[in-house]
Amino acid sequence: MKNYRRSLLTASLICASFSVMHSTSFAAEKLRILTWADYVPKDVAEQFTKETGIAVELTLSNNEEMISKLRATGGAGFDLVQPSQDRIAGPATEFGIYKAIDLSKVKTAQFMPDMLEATKKVTTVNGKLYGLPFFWGTDGLVLASSKVKVADYSDLCKPELHGKVAVRLKRPTLIGMAFSMGADPFKAYNNPKQYEQIMQQAGEKMIACKKNLKYFWESKDQLLNDLRTGELLAAQMWDSGGWKLNSENPDLKFIAPKSGALGWVDGFAIPARGKNDAAAYAWINFVTRPEIAGRMAKSARTFTAVKDADKFMDAKMKAQFNESFSADALKNIKWYPAIPAGLEELDGKILDRIKAS
Repeated sequence: MKNYRRSLLTASLICASFSVMHSTSFAAEKLRILTWADYVPKDVAEQFTKETGIAVELTLSNNEEMISKLRATGGAGFDLVQPSQDRIAGPATEFGIYKAIDLSKVKTAQFMPDMLEATKKVTTVNGKLYGLPFFWGTDGLVLASSKVKVADYSDLCKPELHGKVAVRLKRPTLIGMAFSMGADPFKAYNNPKQYEQIMQQAGEKMIACKKNLKYFWESKDQLLNDLRTGELLAAQMWDSGGWKLNSENPDLKFIAPKSGALGWVDGFAIPARGKNDAAAYAWINFVTRPEIAGRMAKSARTFTAVKDADKFMDAKMKAQFNESFSADALKNIKWYPAIPAGLEELDGKILDRIKAS
């Protein structure tokens, strides 16, 4: 949880790569995975190699880099990738970098039915499915609960938080601010003019709040440390990071914003020119075994779309989740839909203006 993660890698991790192979044997086959940091624990990769004879080679990246790498090669160089679901249908249509999923090769019974069906709606193009779900989480707010009262993104502009706030200069922050202002940017995805107006207003709000920002955060380590020391009293961040801080200091709490936490799903997609589809499907079926998914979720400190995986997960994290999300807050999660072409470029211009202001 969107580890957002939906873009939560530091620059030092981007494009870093390493291989994991069972220590006692060389595998005849190789599975090349393009994924996020912390998503593939070494022991899980080694177990897969031991069971299948397929070596696992990892390249760490983020959403933007995944698309860029696959565009540069026409969908070659990797056998399996793990983009966020809202970044699958658009690139599949616009750039042809993914091939359709063959569900006959997937053990679909291992997925939560509702999560699988929701993913189908987001990643299906012209009747063909291009994505499957795996990890999921949310972006929201973390605050020093005894010192400040914050319920939504717009509350980060309160005068008493001058110099004590950090947010990412990324589109999720713009989207969160727009929801807190009573707008729904997701409903405007198919109306570019309306969407632009909504996001322009969110951008103006962020410019007006800029005096409250200590910085736009890029390093998660700096963000966590400044919340620990009290240099920051509130921040926009992902849920698992907030729960990590809460485990250290109960006063630091992750909350779902009143207007709704932003929900992301990082799943699986198969590159158009991958060399080993069979290994990719073998991996998908392996990691969606409940006990394996539970171990991976514990490592990534997030949740999965795998049925019964919660039985193998961290009890403390489940308790923190229940504290952060009431039943109403859970129903109010704003799940990212597929992004139409051109909207990210529009957001980028607004973010550039915020940075320059």
